Amino acid sequence: MSLRILSLAIVAEVDVVASRQRARQIGALCGFGGQDQTRIATAVSELARNVYSYAGSGRIEFSVEGATAPQLLVIRVEDQGPGIADLPLVLSGRYQSSTGMGMGILGARRLMDQCDIETAPGKGTVILLKKLLPADAPMLTAAAVGALGAELHALPPGAALSEMQQQNKELLTTLAELNVRQEELLKLTRELEDTNRGVVALYAELDQQAEHLRGADEMKTRFLSNMSHEFRTPLNSIRALSKLLLDRTDGELGGEQEKQVGYILKSADSLAELVDDLLDLAKIEAGKIDIRAEPFDVADMFSALRGMLRPLLVSAKVELLFEMPAAPLLMLSDEGKVSQILRNFISNALKFTEAGQVRVSAQLLPDGAGVRFAVQDSGIGIAAGDQQLIFEEFSQVPSHLQRSAKGTGLGLPLCRKLAALLGGRVSLSSTPGQGSTFFATLPLKLRQSGAGLPDSLAAAGGADVSAAANPAGDGGIPVLVVEDDRTAMLLYRSFFRNTPYRAVWARSLWEAEQIWNSGAPAAIILDLYLNGTDTWRWLTQTKNDERRRHVPVIIASEVADRQKAYALGADAYFVKPVPRAELLAQLNALYLAASGAGAPSPKLREAP
Repeated sequence: MSLRILSLAIVAEVDVVASRQRARQIGALCGFGGQDQTRIATAVSELARNVYSYAGSGRIEFSVEGATAPQLLVIRVEDQGPGIADLPLVLSGRYQSSTGMGMGILGARRLMDQCDIETAPGKGTVILLKKLLPADAPMLTAAAVGALGAELHALPPGAALSEMQQQNKELLTTLAELNVRQEELLKLTRELEDTNRGVVALYAELDQQAEHLRGADEMKTRFLSNMSHEFRTPLNSIRALSKLLLDRTDGELGGEQEKQVGYILKSADSLAELVDDLLDLAKIEAGKIDIRAEPFDVADMFSALRGMLRPLLVSAKVELLFEMPAAPLLMLSDEGKVSQILRNFISNALKFTEAGQVRVSAQLLPDGAGVRFAVQDSGIGIAAGDQQLIFEEFSQVPSHLQRSAKGTGLGLPLCRKLAALLGGRVSLSSTPGQGSTFFATLPLKLRQSGAGLPDSLAAAGGADVSAAANPAGDGGIPVLVVEDDRTAMLLYRSFFRNTPYRAVWARSLWEAEQIWNSGAPAAIILDLYLNGTDTWRWLTQTKNDERRRHVPVIIASEVADRQKAYALGADAYFVKPVPRAELLAQLNALYLAASGAGAPSPKLREAP
């Protein structure tokens, strides 16, 4: 909805003064504060003077866009003059005008939210200045705009003099504010100089401490690695000799001797387990652990684990169950590391479950990008205050089962680090007396440079994206979806299934900024209202940013305010519910236009 407020011709120098005065009046009637009124008036005055100086005559038109708050003040300045020959140079701030400083357009652009310029030699210039009304400004309807026009009466005699007086008052006020700020800056500068001297000394001390810590960390890692290797040989000898004695290779043992040798073997096994865990942790911290990503079937891994862990079932009261996936679940990851994580989870569950079940399962995540493994037991459970403690090295929670189920305190910390190496995470849900469930959430496809999914894995849910459409191998062309409704987000993810695109969810503008800083998206789908807050200003800032304005923005909202959205730079607009076919067609066209490449591969397909 566009509502015209006023149109003003520029044919004489007095019209430049009139345009400034009218701009201030319109700003006040639209609800802008004093500083914004001055900004609007100054921007209009600078452009009006350019029109009079370079084109001789022109026109300024004031209007309001938008059917929802905040509305948008649009000021159109046009002339039929010679055009601007060096527009990029002017906007860079390096242009020197023969009749002035050449800063009029650049200054007006900085004073407003948006400034669009169309110019061609011999065909004149059209400049659109845009500024969002304050959030608390009343909605301007056709009737309100009519009343506003009535208040813009004819200029009184001496308009130029009164405008000069008003400008002088504004300049004096601005100078007074600048003097106060200058005094504050001088005081702050003196304080910063004192602080900087202290900071420099602190940095020097911190650098020294950091160097000591790096050295200590390297020594610790080297010690753990060397100690683990040196311990393995005697431990293996003790275990082998103990087994020889228990097998009666060199003769019979008495009952007490057999018991003592059994204790020796059990202690050696526990110590060997500790050494293995220490060595793995040392390798991870030193960055020397190898990750070998190969395709494997989760069901096959479960079968191997079942046979491997069967000897740990020392009590008939505990049952170990593996829930096989209903459909083939293929992963591209390090099967050995995944298996090691689950072995530690299951071993812990069996140790601290006196009776009941230990249930192991795997489930594909809703977005198809990962697998969530779960090891659920009916054991003693873990109190909320201890649930983070157990993931710290050498930390154990006291319980009545500790005497019979001693551990090293390294298994769960190792699981956490292994999961991080595989691009995932571990978590825990537990209630004392009711049992615990340990989770390992891992990506379906381990992200490694140059690694690709085989056809069978792509059919199981991996994204089959060609190098042209997905040069980084990250699972799809990223589309940033700024949306606070979980249902809508699930809908977008289903829309993008079997397409070259991948939805990246941001529930707030802060999250959107963090995601963008880590990697620019190919396009944006933006909801206009997040948790009750509008995103119009973020759209304005995005399209004003030279580094971001090329990224297409698709508005998806429950309200219809297309004209304002297009005026602020939106590339497409959909009113919810968003039709899938139209959204994908629009996204495909915008992506091709922005990238200048051929059609993304594979071509868009209908979701099943």
